[in-house]
Amino acid sequence: MGYLQAVLLAVLQGLTEWLPVSSSAHLILVPHLVGWRDQGLGFDIAVHAGSLVAVVAYFRNELRAMARDWLQSLTTWRLVGEAGLAWAVLLATIPVGLAGLAFKDVVETALREPRVLAWALIGFGVLLWAADAWGRRIRTEAPVRWRDVALIGCAQALALIPGTSRSGITMTAALAVGWTREAGARFAFLLGIPVLALAGALDVAEAVRNELTQPPGVLLVGFLASAGAAYLCLGAFLAWIGRIGMAPFAIYRILLGGALLALF
Repeated sequence: MGYLQAVLLAVLQGLTEWLPVSSSAHLILVPHLVGWRDQGLGFDIAVHAGSLVAVVAYFRNELRAMARDWLQSLTTWRLVGEAGLAWAVLLATIPVGLAGLAFKDVVETALREPRVLAWALIGFGVLLWAADAWGRRIRTEAPVRWRDVALIGCAQALALIPGTSRSGITMTAALAVGWTREAGARFAFLLGIPVLALAGALDVAEAVRNELTQPPGVLLVGFLASAGAAYLCLGAFLAWIGRIGMAPFAIYRILLGGALLALF
């Protein structure tokens, strides 16, 4: 892999990780369509690490408050400040963690094929559009409602299907229970932190058993490009989503899925 290819794939991953259009679908499809060799697990780890660093940096103040209040809740048994949000993020991560352990082999083999990607892009795109159009959009993530957290957490487990989009399905569930677009996006991004961290830890454990296929310089370029693109994407998305809504992303998903069905 050359440096230009690394930058292009890393920027693509950094943007699509947080947009509701499925980063996994794009990382699978783009090399397939243009004839590039698979970038390898080491590169995937590097670009996902970049996205993780970006979201931690972007929400650093919120995360600091959440950590402080969560630790206090362990001793006082009271949900003060941002403790409820911290517990919500942790609890909503459990379903996808359990599903990932149970279905990891199926996801990495039988589901990684273009027609699965296409139908996931289309189907979950329609759901995103419907939730955005018909959702009440009157509440935020605070105060925490545990029924909402359970529903969003279970919905996030569907993101194991390539083409679903982890951020997209969590935003869809948040909109369906009446959250605003901005609140759903913020919660989806915060949920991405433990998910990316857990997935990265599993991938690293697998990578140490195999030889890296990309040189360190390419991995570093991928990490930096992904982190920069992801950080800019987070700010732009949260600033504009209240105005533009989810329809443009849903339309893009449907068109992309339709093109894949025509090609494959």
